[in-house]
Amino acid sequence: MKLNKSIWLVSCMVFGLSACVSSGDDPGVEYAPDMYVSKGYEPYSQLADEDRSVTYDGVKYAINKDGKNMREPVAGTVARGKDDYYFPYKAQDAVEKTKAGVEMKNPLTLTRENLDAGRRLYNINCLPCHGEKGLGNGLVSAKYPPNYIPSYKSQRITSMEDGSLYYSIALGWNLMGGYGKVLNPTERWQVVHYVNYLEKN
Repeated sequence: MKLNKSIWLVSCMVFGLSACVSSGDDPGVEYAPDMYVSKGYEPYSQLADEDRSVTYDGVKYAINKDGKNMREPVAGTVARGKDDYYFPYKAQDAVEKTKAGVEMKNPLTLTRENLDAGRRLYNINCLPCHGEKGLGNGLVSAKYPPNYIPSYKSQRITSMEDGSLYYSIALGWNLMGGYGKVLNPTERWQVVHYVNYLEKN
């Protein structure tokens, strides 16, 4: 009797262990396979999909309104830990630019490390237009009339407050595009330090 029980127990164990082994094309039993092999979606594009369609206010959408899988952040929100990215000023507005100059002060101490970082970032992002010494004579300036790109030694630039320089870097000014999506807040302030250095040297 004991022998039969032992054989039965061993048989159950062998069967149980063999059921847990996967081989070849048989992956074994998977629960919620989407968690193991997720479906890839392109964030900036979306294909019309009836199976995943959404009805909103009586209208059926087989594709998101903006055509993207990813969702834009809610207007006015700031991601946690990114408070310094919040920039409440309107682009291409002289009053807002002056206001930024009054309200914003460079939080970074002028150190060799910050100046070197500012130089490196300037050479990557600003030099093509503004030139190595900030005289407005970069390679791109050849496509425009003389003095179209201002020199950092001009009165208009030397009288500009740090906050206004930061505004121009973050949001752009005139034909210059904004670098807010390229440079984080710390890097923008480092570039401001280097621009101030070029103004005086």
